[in-house]
Amino acid sequence: MRKRFLAMLLGGAFLLTSLAGCGQGTGEKTASIDDPAEARDELVFVNYRDIRDLNPHLYAGEMYAQAILYDTLVSNTEDGYVGCLAEDWTISEDGRIYTFDIRDGVTFSDGTPCDANAILANFNAILENRERHTWLEMMNLLVSVSAPDSDTFVIEMSEPYYPMLTELACIRPFAMISPNCMIDGSTMDGVNGYIGTGPYVLTDFVTDEYAIFERNENYWGEAPVIEKITVKVIPDNQTRIMALENGEIDLIFGKNMLDADAISQYVDRDGYTVSLSEPTSTRHIVLNTTRDILSELPVRQALQHATNRQAISEGIFYGLEPAADTLYSPTVPYCDVDLEPYAYDAEKAARLLDEAGWIVGGSGIRAKDGKKLELDLLYNSDSVTEKTISEYLQSEYLKLGISLNIHGEEEQSYRDNMKAGNFDMVFNICWGMPYDPQSSLAAMRAPVYGDYEAQQGLADKAEIDQAITDILTSTDEAERRELYTFVLTRLHEDAVYLPLTYETNKALYTSELKGVRFGTDQYDVDFASMYFQ
Repeated sequence: MRKRFLAMLLGGAFLLTSLAGCGQGTGEKTASIDDPAEARDELVFVNYRDIRDLNPHLYAGEMYAQAILYDTLVSNTEDGYVGCLAEDWTISEDGRIYTFDIRDGVTFSDGTPCDANAILANFNAILENRERHTWLEMMNLLVSVSAPDSDTFVIEMSEPYYPMLTELACIRPFAMISPNCMIDGSTMDGVNGYIGTGPYVLTDFVTDEYAIFERNENYWGEAPVIEKITVKVIPDNQTRIMALENGEIDLIFGKNMLDADAISQYVDRDGYTVSLSEPTSTRHIVLNTTRDILSELPVRQALQHATNRQAISEGIFYGLEPAADTLYSPTVPYCDVDLEPYAYDAEKAARLLDEAGWIVGGSGIRAKDGKKLELDLLYNSDSVTEKTISEYLQSEYLKLGISLNIHGEEEQSYRDNMKAGNFDMVFNICWGMPYDPQSSLAAMRAPVYGDYEAQQGLADKAEIDQAITDILTSTDEAERRELYTFVLTRLHEDAVYLPLTYETNKALYTSELKGVRFGTDQYDVDFASMYFQ
């Protein structure tokens, strides 16, 4: 039944992947803002939490909201980089100096010119809080920023850096906010308004209830058809579904906003459309190589073979999240590497453990040198899915004589323990495009998340880190691909990551709504391309 459901979903016109940059739609619109009688001009969206702090230079706000309020210098689309606030740019021969020609006539929605001086003020504010942003390697290589005149902005790097434009396209921390919103030229301790140059402006919000965005009538780009976006806050999944049924909302969008059961109810129902993206990120478990038991490669390999990824994909996700064989999907740039998957093979898993001296005892649990094969798995208690997977693995591993203790902690505690390395095994998710693979790999070299601590027991950790550093500054495409292959192969053979499924972005909406699409950033919602018909 579940395979049939997936076939039905994939057999229709449900996979959407294109997205234009800077809030400008690429799809042909059959309704227009000049024909208001033909279509509705208000879209009611839903999110599970409030918009929070929309300061684009920090990380607390909802990215879908930041993306429609603010613009970046460039945009990263499936067709490559396109100009946004920068009309075009040049890169010096040595790859270290980027010179941007700033678009004429752009103003923030408060009327302030968005010229090179305003962009310089934004970069100075970002750099004041530089330590907060060093997960982006460009922050470690950036030498200076300047505005020789009001039309020109210059960034100088200490070394060439191939992901430079990708990172500049990230809505945070590189989106531009009106200097009038800064507090004494700073944003690191907050802002006094959310004024950008994007296609919408925030006009009203009530914490934990709703937010209202209205079309920016002074927007420099193509005006969006939808004039008003009302975002309702509905934390409960089933309540969101009922709101859609009752016509209270038009669109549910996001990989964590819909479960497989909910989607399955709407695949072939009149009046509703279901859309799935290509894989966005990888759901996986990190194995801490500094722990006694998991420091043994055969144990890590046995866990790989003991994990039935296909059963997780079909049994928990109805096949909507494909089984994952590698840390990154082959669709991610540079990640189509020929790696031999760890096939599900319980007999091989048992044999590896036997050969490593972990023998099944009278209690049914394996032991070696008087120590039982007991492991702890940490999950985010706010995630029903992670709890379900944990219980499944606990049952499956027990059949092999592995005792898996599972425990959930609320999100902040879970993240703090992961970052500190306080775990045997912990759930994690790759960062997704546009941050994969370069930014998420770069972050493995420092205690940003759990990767750094988990890899400390690897004999080849120093080699892996050096190769990642070389990747980021390489100007030779062939060399860069070779380095990526080395890093991904080493991490795969070290069995430090246990991939489970490839996450997909999901959308469920009234069929009257058109132009719904997925893009290069899994957190962006391209409202500017949407319209009603």
